[in-house]
Amino acid sequence: SGLLAGICDLTTTELADDLCGGVLSAGPRRMEAAADLGIPEVISLGALDMVNFGPVDTIPERYSSRTLHIHNPAVTLMRTSDTEMAELGHRIAIKAAAARGPTQVFIPLWGLRKDTPGEDFYDPEADDALFNAIREGLKDTDITVTERKQNINDTGFGEAMARALHELIIHN
Repeated sequence: SGLLAGICDLTTTELADDLCGGVLSAGPRRMEAAADLGIPEVISLGALDMVNFGPVDTIPERYSSRTLHIHNPAVTLMRTSDTEMAELGHRIAIKAAAARGPTQVFIPLWGLRKDTPGEDFYDPEADDALFNAIREGLKDTDITVTERKQNINDTGFGEAMARALHELIIHN
């Protein structure tokens, strides 16, 4: 409809749910609409450290040995593995590289949500697998990858993404 000038995609957790069978998948085309239309976009990796499931007794058996966090009686979160994170990074890089409009990716080096030191999902190797797959997948493209020494929830991270999006919009 032309009503959107740009997309600031801070939280892409639905990609993890799509990969692992979580309950909040947006389907395999997540992140493709803006890219197909050439709408400027700034993408980050919010909550890719987890897959969303329902009550703990609904977790598929294949994940029974995984790190789980019972958020509340209706929501259980599962930590994504290094293999899953590498695949997510690969998928994000492919989607970002296919964008017809100006696109940037922001990497929060100190965490994606609950994966900071002291948290139950802390797994720097898994996070590095995600980051390295994105770096590798975008190294020969025009996509700007901005790495920030922040957790995605730190003050200023979202603001930096919004400023970058504003620049893409006014120069598009």
